[in-house]
Amino acid sequence: MAPAPARRAVLRAAVLAAAAPVIPSLAASRVGAAPRSVVPASAQPFALGNVALREGVFAAKRALMLDHGRGYDVDRLLQVFRANAGLSTRGAVAPGGWEGLDGEANGNLRGHYTGHFLTMLSQAYGSTGEKAYADRISSMVGALTEVRTALRRDPEVLSVPGKFGTAAENVRGSHQYVDLPSGVLGGATDVTLSAWVKPAHEADWTRILDCGNDASRYLYLAARNADGVPRFAITSNGPGDEQGINGTTPLALHEWSHVAVTIEGATGTLYVNGTAVAANTAMTLDPSALGPLKNNWLGRSNYAADPVFAGAFDEVNFWSRALTAAEIAGLEDARAAGSPAGAGDLASYAFDETDGGSFADSSGRGRPATLRRTWGGPSHPGFLAAYPETQFITLESMTKGDYTVVWAPYYTAHKILRGVLDAYLHTDDARALDLASGMCDWMYARLSGLPRTTLQRMWGIFSSGEFGGIVEAICDLYAITGKAEHLALARLFDLDKLIDACAAGDDTLDGLHANQHIPIFTGLLRLYDETGERRYLTAAKNFWGMVVPTRMYGIGGTSTGEFWKAPGVIAGTLGDTTAETCCAYNLLKLSRALFLHEQDPVYMDYYERALYNQVLGSKQDKADAEKPLVTYFIGLLPGHVRDYTPKSGTTCCEGTGMESATKYQDSVYFRKADGSALYVNLYSPSTLTWSQKGITVTQTTDYPREQGTTLTVRGSAAFDLRLRIPAWAGSGFAVTVNGKKVRADPVPGSYFSVSRTWRDGDTVRVSVPFRLRVEKTLDKPEVQALFYGPVHLVARDSRTSYLRFGLYRNAALSGDLLPTLTPVAGKPLHYTLDGTGLAPFFEGTEDPTHAYFQRAEPKVVLGTIDSGVTNPAGPDGMTLLDEIWSAAPFGDKGALVKHVQATADSWVAAGRLSAPDGKKVVSTAKEASYVR
Repeated sequence: MAPAPARRAVLRAAVLAAAAPVIPSLAASRVGAAPRSVVPASAQPFALGNVALREGVFAAKRALMLDHGRGYDVDRLLQVFRANAGLSTRGAVAPGGWEGLDGEANGNLRGHYTGHFLTMLSQAYGSTGEKAYADRISSMVGALTEVRTALRRDPEVLSVPGKFGTAAENVRGSHQYVDLPSGVLGGATDVTLSAWVKPAHEADWTRILDCGNDASRYLYLAARNADGVPRFAITSNGPGDEQGINGTTPLALHEWSHVAVTIEGATGTLYVNGTAVAANTAMTLDPSALGPLKNNWLGRSNYAADPVFAGAFDEVNFWSRALTAAEIAGLEDARAAGSPAGAGDLASYAFDETDGGSFADSSGRGRPATLRRTWGGPSHPGFLAAYPETQFITLESMTKGDYTVVWAPYYTAHKILRGVLDAYLHTDDARALDLASGMCDWMYARLSGLPRTTLQRMWGIFSSGEFGGIVEAICDLYAITGKAEHLALARLFDLDKLIDACAAGDDTLDGLHANQHIPIFTGLLRLYDETGERRYLTAAKNFWGMVVPTRMYGIGGTSTGEFWKAPGVIAGTLGDTTAETCCAYNLLKLSRALFLHEQDPVYMDYYERALYNQVLGSKQDKADAEKPLVTYFIGLLPGHVRDYTPKSGTTCCEGTGMESATKYQDSVYFRKADGSALYVNLYSPSTLTWSQKGITVTQTTDYPREQGTTLTVRGSAAFDLRLRIPAWAGSGFAVTVNGKKVRADPVPGSYFSVSRTWRDGDTVRVSVPFRLRVEKTLDKPEVQALFYGPVHLVARDSRTSYLRFGLYRNAALSGDLLPTLTPVAGKPLHYTLDGTGLAPFFEGTEDPTHAYFQRAEPKVVLGTIDSGVTNPAGPDGMTLLDEIWSAAPFGDKGALVKHVQATADSWVAAGRLSAPDGKKVVSTAKEASYVR
């Protein structure tokens, strides 16, 4: 039973604000449910609808995605689902790329993108309340419900207008064909085979008809051979001995064509549209020579790898004689029964049926035909996908990955499951919950019967065994249904080798596919919620530390070519295929989930980094009706240009990119489970409605273009306001309440707490001064990234070698390197350095960028004055200037000069600097003037 609406609102806050752990009151609302979460999280999120984005960089990016979600034709997304079920696709064309039958690896990931789109729409509706999104969700859920029903029954005729009356269409991707009864050829020696066909796809070797036992004894009439033209062939000894007749021109797509073949004695003749186009006068075989044939099909080949015919059939006839040319010409204008030839005397199918799954034979021989699927009988209860169950079945016997055979069916199942579950949570559509529950019932029935060794092998297979965040989604469903089978299902995905290694602190990530494994750990945290099994939490925490920061790029992303390398190798892995965007999406989810259990600000520091840089920067700053315009990889080599339409669209990263852009606000605020504190994790223009407290909190800021924020409270309530002090923050972080400074010692990388009973109109001002700083790569300290506060600044330059920058020449007494840069008037966060433009990474342009540069400080320059002294380096690579400025901030010029003197003396004493050069450095420090 679904929770009552009031309880469901709690669920939305706990589960669907990007998959948060379930809170105790949810479990209490279930009828006959399992016990409430064993380990409820100590912090909780707010529902998307409780946090309204206000004008700023996030709202601007989101608006682009909202427009895309509002306008895209969802029938295109549903095309592959309807086709798989043999339903009308309503003339829609699948999106392409990975989402279609012609994409990479035979379209073996189709269906995943539809799940992402449903989640995006659900989040859009949850955030805005706009009815257009709810309507689209309802339409998609209704269509998927029809699809599941169709998959559960034998295929039924899809009646379409025919050449004469009606015809039967086999939609491409439906795997449907017509099974003719045995003996349909009647042992004839002379024969005529005739069919009206309307091809919908130009795949080679699609059969109009094929009668045979296997790939050695058969006859067929193909719509296209390898040259794209019709072909008839007969053989009793395999393809090498085929006796064939080839047409001369291809059949037109989406138009009716009449194809016939006659065999009379040694002559076989092929007719197209009433005209003889080719003949073979040396034939020695006829149907009688083949003997009884078990496979008699329309649209299917005896060669398993050949495609199934896509298109429509009308007027298929078999005669036990060779029709004359005049008789065949007469079939052009009338049904066979009304032509001089008469209906086929071996079999005759008019395809006048408008329902059911069989076709009447009007030959008088009582040989009805049956519509079937190549993959067998109806699917098992609950199954929902855009391809047959065979993808899942085949995986169970695989020992190594091959995505051209099986490409991550459980990953795709996760996206669909997440999409319909999100649809339910945001719109209360019971059909969506039924779809989600049915999918998990089906998975449990399938997986619970497999040996654990089989499961471990499956989940360890690269790509084919990838299952994404399915465990998290199943646990969220369990929080609603309380079905023990659903929790048991979630545990069937345990990959023990990985979990045990991470729980023990053993880093085994080198060589692993990054995004195959990151979402596993968010699922483990949800299992920890529901089971209390400590190894799940420990494994997730340790795993996070193995990635951040030792495998993390400055923008917050990870992976190179989708894989991890050894820890600490950052500069050595930079390339054009670094930082897969899905990885950042999933690391954000994991960081968020970890924070909800343990309020360690390190998780929110990472969240800010990845959200304000890679995730924001992965969305192009322009509208597009057809594409979401988000990145797959973000190349970090010099001069890389971001690709916002990767792999022809509809990739995993475009899917998660759509989701990211409609939940930017999901981690701005959290609350303590007991309501005693409010965490402000991100400084983002927004309004929080905290209904349990009866208050709203509005942030007014242009952060990160503004160095701080103002929070205004409406209503009255007592709680601690906990304001995150970023780890990068230096001196100057300050908080005032109603204009009065709050006395405390801010510690970077912690929370600043203000405890009081808040009154209507209270105003909190938070100052977060930015500094320009560098982050050195762990393996090559001279390769660095540039940051101003939370913002990664990139150089815009078309050169493809590292730019060499020096930054100490005008450093401030505070240690801030910003005075070395020249601001660009009217463009916040834009600067120039040595004539090169610098801009925020989050701007989604197509400019060539340099995320990393090579640090070069060849001369000792202080306060813009060049001492003329070469900047020496010690054995550890640290230069004289590095050591001087490592002691910043300096209270005044005198303190700086004193430190320069001491440093120069120590370098002279160590033999790294000559005494005269030491004096030049000190005199330069005294002569120069410095900004604060």
